[in-house]
Amino acid sequence: MGAWGFDVFENDTACDYAAEVAEGSDLSGIEGKLDHILRIGTAYPKAPDAEEALAAADILARLQVRFGQQNAYTDGIDRWVRDLKVKPSKELVEKARRSIARILTDPSELLGLWRESEDFDSWKSCVQGLSNRL
Repeated sequence: MGAWGFDVFENDTACDYAAEVAEGSDLSGIEGKLDHILRIGTAYPKAPDAEEALAAADILARLQVRFGQQNAYTDGIDRWVRDLKVKPSKELVEKARRSIARILTDPSELLGLWRESEDFDSWKSCVQGLSNRL
């Protein structure tokens, strides 16, 4: 796991995904990422897919002016959010909430990896906080 912290954007995968989103001009990539997690159903979502879905959900929260942590890692996506000035639909926000719930439910590789870490409670609290920001 290429993480240096428990926040959504404190891993390489989420930062790379946010940079990809910031190159676009709509929310289609975000919806596609959430749909992917939801299509997995009760199967085993891989950690990188889950990290990208959490980043997608966080971006949706930011589009609703419900920013989480803001720092050098989020600077590019924060500028994109301010420039885009789009409000996500209620349906898209609900997909994000369901994606988060799926990631926090076994079997889930990311959940398992964080369970093995001493920062599990902090990570889980951060992810639940993201769901609340939506």
